[in-house]
Amino acid sequence: MSALVIAAVVTLGVILLTPIIVSTFLRDVEAGEIRLVSWLNGKLRIYRGPCKALVIPILTVSRVIPASAINVDIDITDQTADMDSTGVPAPVKVTVKASAIVSVGEEDSMVNTAANKFFSKAEDEQLSTLTDVLSSAGRRAINLLKHDQLFNSRTAAPAALAPLKEKEALVAHGEDDELAVIIKEACSRELLDLGLSFNSLNIKAVLSEVADARRRESAARAKASADVVQAREEQRSKIAQLEAAQKVNDQERALKTQIASNGAAIARAEAERQAVIRELRQAELGAMQITQAQADADQNVIAMEAEGRAQASRIRRVAEAESDAIRMKAQALLEAGQVYLDLRRLELAPELTRAVAGALSNSQFVNFGSAGPSGGQSAMATGSDDVLRVVQTLMAAQVITHAPPSGDGASRSPSSASNGSAEKPADWSASHKH
Repeated sequence: MSALVIAAVVTLGVILLTPIIVSTFLRDVEAGEIRLVSWLNGKLRIYRGPCKALVIPILTVSRVIPASAINVDIDITDQTADMDSTGVPAPVKVTVKASAIVSVGEEDSMVNTAANKFFSKAEDEQLSTLTDVLSSAGRRAINLLKHDQLFNSRTAAPAALAPLKEKEALVAHGEDDELAVIIKEACSRELLDLGLSFNSLNIKAVLSEVADARRRESAARAKASADVVQAREEQRSKIAQLEAAQKVNDQERALKTQIASNGAAIARAEAERQAVIRELRQAELGAMQITQAQADADQNVIAMEAEGRAQASRIRRVAEAESDAIRMKAQALLEAGQVYLDLRRLELAPELTRAVAGALSNSQFVNFGSAGPSGGQSAMATGSDDVLRVVQTLMAAQVITHAPPSGDGASRSPSSASNGSAEKPADWSASHKH
């Protein structure tokens, strides 16, 4: 049991002491840190984080330095290398504000040098050292450059200030500012002695009275140019406004002319419309007159037709009355009979006798017709009958031609006609006289 307890205690101790021992020998190296571990034999091991560094107490010595970049602001005031036209120096006071970024070198030797020469100082001394190195390099660069070169950011570094290969390398890295190229070239060796590398230099501002004057001149020139441009634009605007106003006036005149033309056209159209209306009214009046004339003519025709019908009716009534009178006379003659015929023969006998005597006296032959042997009548008797028939025919014709009006002797009764020659009607005496 005692052996088991001892074994358990030992095992538990090992388990508990192992992490402590491991953490004692293995140290964490964070990102942005560099741990330098030096052994008893002088061998140096450099661990860049994040990683684990083997550190054995008593046998090794370790130290941590920052691996992050260091930003240094510099403010340099010095004079340029300008000369006048005669070759006499005429420097210009210039103030340069810039910021540089430096960091520990990549090589182990540079890391060791930076740990021994730079990071062995206090932080204030470190910043002061970097400021002095960069400021001195900046002053040398300002003393080597002219005023215009400081404000020209697109010129290559002079050949006398850097070897050709280094200049090409700097240009290849994008450093085309002469001031930055000179400052970097000048302070690279000094930083290398401190185990640091120059990463970049940013020129924030270059100030000078000449630059301010030129800036004001440029601003004035720009303002003048802007004023000229503005004046030209205003002139163009005014010209455009005048042209627009002229176009508007032309359009208004054209519109007024068109309105006047349209008014004249409308007046002509109205006159033509009035003429057409007058013609229509005249045509309507003529049509009304023609209609009235037609109506009058129709009315006259109707009146004439009515009058004709009335006249025809009157003629028809007169004809009917006359025919009725003739029929009545004929009826009276038929009713009077032989008495009337005898009276008429007696009235016509003297004239007939004279006519026959005249004919005989002129040796004219009077033939009253002859009867045949079978007739049974003598020639004298036949002639007498023929004479009577002729007399009857003549009397009938005279009666028809000289028909008395209604109510005369034709309508008398046979008794009145048979009264003899003492009571002759008026129409008979008239007919005899005729």
